[in-house]
Formats: sequence, C-alpha cells, structure tokens
Amino acid sequence: AMESTLRLCSVTKRRTTGDSKRLSFPTAGATGAEAGAVMTGAETTGAGAGAATTGAATTGAGAASTTGAGAAAGGAATTAPVILAHYYQIPEIQDLADFVGDSLGLSQNVLKTSADIIVFAGVHFMAETAKILNPGKKVLIPDLNAGCSLADSCPPDKFRNFKKKYPDHVVISYINCSAQIKTMSDVICTSSNAVKIVDSFPENQKIIFAPDKNLGGYINAITGRNMVLWDGSCEVHDVIKSEAVINLKAKNPDAMVIAHPECKAVILQLADFIGSTTALLNFTLKSKAKQFIVATETGILHQMKKVSPEKEFLIVPSDETCSCNDCPYMKMNTLEKLYLCLNNEQPELKLSKSVIDKAKKPILRMLELSQ
Repeated sequence: AMESTLRLCSVTKRRTTGDSKRLSFPTAGATGAEAGAVMTGAETTGAGAGAATTGAATTGAGAASTTGAGAAAGGAATTAPVILAHYYQIPEIQDLADFVGDSLGLSQNVLKTSADIIVFAGVHFMAETAKILNPGKKVLIPDLNAGCSLADSCPPDKFRNFKKKYPDHVVISYINCSAQIKTMSDVICTSSNAVKIVDSFPENQKIIFAPDKNLGGYINAITGRNMVLWDGSCEVHDVIKSEAVINLKAKNPDAMVIAHPECKAVILQLADFIGSTTALLNFTLKSKAKQFIVATETGILHQMKKVSPEKEFLIVPSDETCSCNDCPYMKMNTLEKLYLCLNNEQPELKLSKSVIDKAKKPILRMLELSQ
C-alpha cells in the first residue's frame, strides 16, 4: 500500500512563505529521464540530472518539475526537498531519488543543491556530511538509527588516544566515519579518491589511516606506503569469505570477479578488478564480459542490471543461508519511512556549530584535491 502511495500520490507541504508546494514522485521503477538519470561521476548537467550511465542525455532532473521533488542537486533555486540516495539503498528508493551515487558523488552533489531540505537516504555519517557541508539547510534521514558498523568501529575517545601516540602523523580518514572523527582529521577520502588523496602527501610523510584497515591495507599495498592503520572494518565487506568467491567462480568459470577495497586482502587477491562502488558499476558497463561475481553490498546490483540488462550479476553471499549480502543499516530506510520523512520533515540530523566548523575543513580539502 505504501509503495502504491509513493507511486501515485503528491504530498502537499506548507513552506515558510505560506505557499503550498506539491511534491510529485516519479514512478518507482522508472528509468532514464523518468526517475532522474543515474549518476556515477562527480559532474551534473542541467538541473543536476546529467547523463545516465548508458550515455542517454537528460535535460531535467527527472519527471518532476524543478519546483517538485525532482529538482536535483545543482539546479535552479527551489524550496522543495532534494532526495539523495546511496547505491546500497533498496531499488525503489534509488528509483525515487534525484541523485544516486557513492560517497564521493553524493558529497560533491550535496554542495550543489539549492534545495532548502536535503533528504538523505543512506546512513548516519552520510547525513552528517550533508549537514556539515550545508549547515544552513535542514537535513533529514528516513531512519535516524541507520548507523554504520565501520563508523561504529572507531569510537572518538579511543581514536583520540590512538592519535596521541603518533604526534608527527597526519590523519587521513575514510568518509565512513563519524563527524567527531572528521574533526580530528587532516583530510577525508572515499574509496573513489583514496589513492589520490594519499599520493597528495610527500612519500616521507607519516600517515594515520582510519577507520578501515582493509582499505588502508589495500592502499599501502599499491602505493608502497606504510600508513598506520586503525583496526576497523565494514561488517558487510569483512564477512565475505574466499570460499564463497571460489565456489561461485568454480560454477561460473567465465565470470569476472569484481571487489570493493573494503574487502579483506584475500578477497582482493581473487579479484579481476578492484574499485569503488562507482568504479565497479562503470567497469561492468564497459567490460565485454557477460557475467560478474560481485563482492560488495547487494544494492549496487540494481544499477548494474539497469545499465547492463543483458549481463548477469552474482553477488557473493554473506553466508550459506542466502544469496545476498545486505547492509542491515542501509536497509533500515524503507519506502514508508521515506514517505513519513518527507511528509513530516522528520527525523532531522543536527550537529553543533563547533563540530561542523572543525569537520568541514578536511572534507573541503578532499573535494579540492578531487577536482
């Protein structure tokens, strides 16, 4: 019933000016210009929609007008909410979003939005990043309890004491961390730009990398660095077993194995291609291979199937009882919660000014280095 409501209804919202705005939702499951083009890079065109990964150009931000929910990041001034969604969200939410992307793309686009309200369909640290970059805007998240196992693996108090042991080190923190960790960082990175960020420092610069030990180890291996690594990990990627990859490969010998660098080193050694979520998506689009074994979160398969419907994608299961590898936190956001979030303008993500001011500097430094 809620899905039908989201497909057909428009929500009337009263703005501070006293005018009524109607938020029209594109049909769930729509593709291309109907649902807003899927973005996998940093740039947007028109009203923020940009070209779809299939190369089809769009001139708007989806089916809704620029005064509705379809007003995408970077577009003309609007008072209607903009919906941003991570690739790991359920397919229905991805199709309703004005922009779908990975952490880097979402961070870049959240700076461009002129919307008064940002609805972030992701997890808590992502909404925090949106608030840090847009302190004057209202940032909503469908479920305020949608946390992150990786962010939780790096408690601020413990990291502060850890940092004191290495006073001559700069701190590069993966964006999958809390706002408090960002305040203790010199620069932030994502899996898309981590190598570029690390290489921006002299080879003799001592570095602490937090919180993901797997991503940090991967960067150490390919750059020859010896960064000090915080002992944290993402449970979704860390749980993937080499036996599961090998079994899938044995059954599908022609399939290419692609993996996210948050996976353990043993998984990465089995991969034909390693990259960020966006890089994995782009690789499957451009590759001539017809079958892929995917070692990351299940949500990305939706976009892979949309842009390459003729290809087969096999997720590496988290255990023997299922054929999926879902992030329980990402999946806490549902259509019903998104509907209520838009309708009630709650829950709202709030941060203190002092945290925002301190955390913003390393994020902006990342964005500058990523240009």
